[in-house]
Amino acid sequence: MKSLSTAQKQILARADVKLSTLTEQQVIKLVNRESDVEHLSDDQLVEFIKIANATYRGGNRIIPDEEYDFTYLAELRNRNPHHPYLSSVEPESAFEGKTVELPVQMLSTEKKHSKDDVKKWLAGIKKEAADVGLEFDQVRLRVTPKLDGFAAYDDGQHLYTRGDGRRGTDITRVFERGLCIGGKGGRGQGAGEIVISDSYFAIHLASKFENTRNFQASIIREKDLDPLTEQAISNKAAVFFPFAALPSWEGSIDEFLSKFDEVAHEVRNSVGYDVDGIIIEVANEDIRRNMGASRHHHRWQLAYKENLERAKVIVLNVRPQTSRSGRVNPVAEFEPTRLSGATLRNVTAHHYGMVIQKGIGPGAEIELIRSGLDIPKIENVLIKAEPKIPELCPSCQTRLIWEKDYLICPNTSDCPAQIENTLEHFFKTLRNIDGFGSQTIKKLYANGIKTVHEVYLLDKDKLIQMGFGEKKTPQNLLDQLQRSRTEPLEDWRFLAAFGIYHMGLGMCERLLQHYRLADVFDLTMDELESVEGFAEVAAKAVVEGLHRIKNRFWNLYHLGFNIQNTQLITEGLESKNSPIAGKLIVFTGAMKSGSREDLKSQAKALGAHIASSVTGKTDILVIGENVGTIKMNDAKEKGAEIITEDDYLALISKNPEKLMNDLDLHPDNQLSLFK
Repeated sequence: MKSLSTAQKQILARADVKLSTLTEQQVIKLVNRESDVEHLSDDQLVEFIKIANATYRGGNRIIPDEEYDFTYLAELRNRNPHHPYLSSVEPESAFEGKTVELPVQMLSTEKKHSKDDVKKWLAGIKKEAADVGLEFDQVRLRVTPKLDGFAAYDDGQHLYTRGDGRRGTDITRVFERGLCIGGKGGRGQGAGEIVISDSYFAIHLASKFENTRNFQASIIREKDLDPLTEQAISNKAAVFFPFAALPSWEGSIDEFLSKFDEVAHEVRNSVGYDVDGIIIEVANEDIRRNMGASRHHHRWQLAYKENLERAKVIVLNVRPQTSRSGRVNPVAEFEPTRLSGATLRNVTAHHYGMVIQKGIGPGAEIELIRSGLDIPKIENVLIKAEPKIPELCPSCQTRLIWEKDYLICPNTSDCPAQIENTLEHFFKTLRNIDGFGSQTIKKLYANGIKTVHEVYLLDKDKLIQMGFGEKKTPQNLLDQLQRSRTEPLEDWRFLAAFGIYHMGLGMCERLLQHYRLADVFDLTMDELESVEGFAEVAAKAVVEGLHRIKNRFWNLYHLGFNIQNTQLITEGLESKNSPIAGKLIVFTGAMKSGSREDLKSQAKALGAHIASSVTGKTDILVIGENVGTIKMNDAKEKGAEIITEDDYLALISKNPEKLMNDLDLHPDNQLSLFK
């Protein structure tokens, strides 16, 4: 590809996507894989994503769908998982005609790219089932093919493009041209996609249209139809296929997991149209209502799109690499290999247990695959080789020890790799300081600096003695250290910089929405478990991690960082006067005013702490219907107050219907598309 075509430029103009941070030449280099995604700035990355999305949906794509998902979207997700683009409905390109408000909102579908991610999602359904009084084996799944067509909505009188999910274009003219409904049933079945038969396209249309997406767009446009398009419609090779009419597999979660590959293969091949994955959704209406939706997608529905791009490489070496946690990770090195838009030179083998088990050594042939997070991984070992297992830490030469499948360097106090990686992680996480990259950190360590606190105690003379130069460089470093203390710094970012296991940026922010930074070191496991996302295992690891860093934390904290406190969920609400503020509450049984999760979220907003089991610290047990005796007896023995759901609602003095509206937990009249 040498330049954008006239048709592609027209699509971008209609979609109001402009080249502002990228030039056309830069776009073409990315398309031709002459430039890598890692070289893009954040703004350039988002702009290219918008260009790729607009041209794809306009029927004249510049890159394959897999590359869009696994290279560019994945890179954005890695860099900024909270970027607004990731939580918005990817818009269909604009077509001729005035846009109108859609009868319903048309949401996207959350995508997962590994079986493990699907299993984690399904494990969460068990909890949702319990909330509505269902046993796990009563949950029913419906699995359908994920059509790769042009999304639209049919209300029985009009057919609309999806547009931006709220406003689309009326394209009812396609039915007037003879477009038929796929599957069983007629008009008015809601959301679906315009698709073309694979076999018909290959025989009659492939020489005229570059891909099926080009053809689908040709059906929709206002101008006179191409004769080939008219013939395809007449032959009923092109149809509007409602999602409700798709062939499906239905069964329990256990049945699905036991036959995962078989079901996925069967469903993908159940229709003769372009399919790029499967849709897994909960069929039980009460669970759907309980799970609700975000602004982007329904929580009861998931798209599974496997990344199919693979590469075979020969392992040149397996290099041991010590992390800041002390684990020695095996890294398989190979000749530079292009895969999903990026040039790869190495891949982690996870742990040395895997290296031994699979025979990963110099000369082994391995098959690589890109994961949904754009991280390459070893899919298969095609030809085994004798592995080389290190006995000594590559950084400090300490003898390694085995902990299950992992090789560990026990030298936590003097291992250069552990110390340097810990220092680098701290400054990288702060994001308000420059100049403290790996080379600077190595030089500091070589001069005896082992802690972040020691870095902040440096002065100009010491830096000059370390060889950082006589004038500009030492002062620059000191200025940056001062900047990192004086510029506003989020409390959750400061806590995350200490690298506690299970405490990334998101988990730190979530914790500090419930507790002040100065108070987290005194939290118990029960109190941590009352915060959403902190299950028993994570809570235990976090309590231990907080204990380990406590002294280091306070040493740095007292240097005078300009730390900005996260607003507690209880602040800015009516929680200060709430009768349950500060109380530890357990909900049990089926609730009639809403799901247990709804009531928990509302209680947190009113200042309460939530736990799943009754302990000596429990203040209130709120009981719904069909309550067992165990929690009731525990509450009586431990002195907790036991109240009914009605008593609880009276206590907080708020109309439960208004509660649900205030929380916006159940967006109704919304449908989702597979795109």
